[in-house]
Amino acid sequence: MTNDTLDNIREAIQADVGRRGLRTDPKENLITATLADFALACRGLADRPDASVAIVTGFFIPDAEPPCGETDGPLGALYLARALTPLSMRVTLVTDEFCQHALEAGLAACGLRKRVPLVKLPPVHEALAMPADHYVQYVHDRTGPLTHLIALERVGPSHTPESLLDPPGSEAADLERFIRTVPTGHYDRCHTMKGRDITVRMSPAHRLFESTARRSRPLTTIGIGDGGNEIGMGKIPWRIIDRNIPHGGLVACRIPADHLIVCGVSNWGAYGLAAGVYRLRGQSMAGELADVEKEYELLRVMVENGPLVDGVTGQATVSVDGLPFRQYAEVLERVASVG
Repeated sequence: MTNDTLDNIREAIQADVGRRGLRTDPKENLITATLADFALACRGLADRPDASVAIVTGFFIPDAEPPCGETDGPLGALYLARALTPLSMRVTLVTDEFCQHALEAGLAACGLRKRVPLVKLPPVHEALAMPADHYVQYVHDRTGPLTHLIALERVGPSHTPESLLDPPGSEAADLERFIRTVPTGHYDRCHTMKGRDITVRMSPAHRLFESTARRSRPLTTIGIGDGGNEIGMGKIPWRIIDRNIPHGGLVACRIPADHLIVCGVSNWGAYGLAAGVYRLRGQSMAGELADVEKEYELLRVMVENGPLVDGVTGQATVSVDGLPFRQYAEVLERVASVG
C-alpha cells in the first residue's frame, strides 16, 4: 500500500463541512500542524498484532433537553469496536454515565455486548476526591493492560500559563496574548465550542493521558477531534488554535497525544483510522462497515436509548454535528472506497 492511500483517506475525513476553522490560516492551521499524525496513528495500530485498545468518548451537551451526550464520539467509538475486534484486537470502551446506556444499546445491536467491555468512569464528585493516580488505577483495573489509549471527541482541560509553552513551536508572545485574552477563571477548564464551562459534568479522563509518560509499559495515545477543545489538541501550539478556531484561545485543550487526528467530524476520524489499519494489514473491511443503512440504524438505536443529541442542534435526531445523516455518511462511503 502506498502513502497516497493513507493521504487520500486523511483528506476525505478532513473536509471542514461545519466550518469549524480547521484551515482559517492557509499556512499555519490545525491540518498543517498534524499532517504526519494520521499515518503514524494507523501504522502504530496496524503494526501491533497484540493490540489492546481503550477508547474514551462522551461529550456532554448542557443545552440539550434533557442535558446528555452528543452523537459525535459514541458512534465512532462503536465503529472502531466493530472494525478492530475482527482483527483480533482487544477493544474496551470507556465513558461517563451519560453515554453508558447509548453505548450499551449500540454494542447489543451489533452483537458485541459480550466481547467489548464497557467501563464507566468515576463520577465527577467521586473523581475529584481521588488522587490522580488512584483514578488512573481505577480505570486500568477495569480495562486491563493496554497498548493504545484513544480519546475520541473527548473534551479536555484548557491551557494555563504554565502549560502554554510546552508544545514545540510555542513562543513567548503566545503567553502574553494568552494572559491578555483568557480570563483566569477559564484556566484548566473543560469548555464547549462556544466557551461554556462543563468541567463539573465531565469525569477527568485526561488524567489517563497525563499518566502515560510515567508508565513502565509503553502506551501509545491517539487523540481524535474537530474543534480544538478535545484531548490530544495540546500537541498543537496554542496560538494555532487561537488563530484558526472561533473562541479557540479560550477552549484549546492543553492535553497532548502521541498522534493527533484532526477531522471535520470526530466520528470521521474513527472511520479513517479503521480504514487505514485495514489497508496497512492488507485486509478488506467487512461489507457492513461500509453500510450506510447499518450505521444509520445503530445511531438511531443509540439516540433513542441514550438519549444522545446532535451536538450542534441539541436535538435527539439521527444526525451528527448539524449534518443530515445522508450528507454526514458520504465520508464513510468515500473512506471505505479508497483503494
